[in-house]
Amino acid sequence: MIRTRLCAAAAAVLLAACATAPPPTRPGAPAWISGRLTVKVDATATQAAQGANAAFELRGDAEGGELHLNSPLGTRMVSARWSRSGAVLVTAQGERSFADLDALSREALGESLPLAALPDWLAGRPWPHAPHLPEATGFEQLGWHVDLQRQAQGWVEAQRTTPPAVSLRARIDTL
Repeated sequence: MIRTRLCAAAAAVLLAACATAPPPTRPGAPAWISGRLTVKVDATATQAAQGANAAFELRGDAEGGELHLNSPLGTRMVSARWSRSGAVLVTAQGERSFADLDALSREALGESLPLAALPDWLAGRPWPHAPHLPEATGFEQLGWHVDLQRQAQGWVEAQRTTPPAVSLRARIDTL
């Protein structure tokens, strides 16, 4: 149900192809990263292909943070926040708590996404809490290939090739 609503709302975001201004940052808080995000999960024998597109606002690290997905008009569609004690997904239907970010992303998209590592990846660096291998186009970490070839133009792409393959593409407007 959440997946269906997220995909429908994300399609509207793709049509508008715009990002909203990030919320104000309180003194000492990590800076907001904003832009557009596309996630695609390949089909499996038991699940249809999934995909989502949205304007996003993200800040935080492995210790805690927030991710907001917004509609073309700036309406918040979905929010996630996390801390060491767990993660919360907020939708129009209410709040749901999860043990961690992996469980939250599995529920929302059917696959675990490296949300804790995402702020570092979008900044063009490996996440400091896991080993990584340098590659000609970026680096490999957590089973994902992070491509930084177009980072100067504001693009960061990450792919997991183990089935089901997952691709994450971000167009960064503010960092």
